[in-house]
Amino acid sequence: MVDIRYITEDDWQALKQVRLAALLDAPTAFGVTHAAAAAYTDQAWRDRAAGRGPARYLLAFEDAIAVGIVAHLPGANNELELIAMWVAPAQRGTDVGVQLVGAVKAWAITNDCRRVLLDVSPDNARASAFYKKLGFVFLPQWEPLDSHPEIQVQKMAWTNDGSTGRT
Repeated sequence: MVDIRYITEDDWQALKQVRLAALLDAPTAFGVTHAAAAAYTDQAWRDRAAGRGPARYLLAFEDAIAVGIVAHLPGANNELELIAMWVAPAQRGTDVGVQLVGAVKAWAITNDCRRVLLDVSPDNARASAFYKKLGFVFLPQWEPLDSHPEIQVQKMAWTNDGSTGRT
C-alpha cells in the first residue's frame, strides 16, 4: 500500500533522499542539477519540507520509504505549476504516478485553480504519454530547461473544466 501525502518538516530527510534519487536517475528532466540540490543545507531541506517557500511537496511512501515525489507552486493567472514529478524505477507502471498527479489536480480543484501546467521534453516519450493519459495537452509554448539550457521543454496543461487547456 502506498501512502501519498503532503510532507512536514519532520519528513525533510525523506524529501532529500527522494529528490536526490530523482536527480541522479533523470539528470536532464529537472530544472535543478543533482550537484546544486546536493549542496542544499539541511535547513534548506527542512524549509522545503515544511512548505516555507512557494512549493508544496507530496511524497509517495511505501513501507515508510519515499518512492515518489511531486510538488506544486502557484503560477500566474490562478494557475498551478506541477514540478519535481518522479517515481522510483521499481514503482513505474503502477498507479503511484497517477496518484501523485491526482493529488495535485485535487488541490487545484479545491483551490479553484484554472489549470495545472507543467514542462516536459517532448523527447521524453514516456513522460509525455503519461501526462497525455491524465488529460494534459501540449501548448505551443517552449522554453529552455534551467539546468540544461540546450534542452527545450514544452508546456502542457490540464484544466478542471474539461477543455483543452488552451487560452
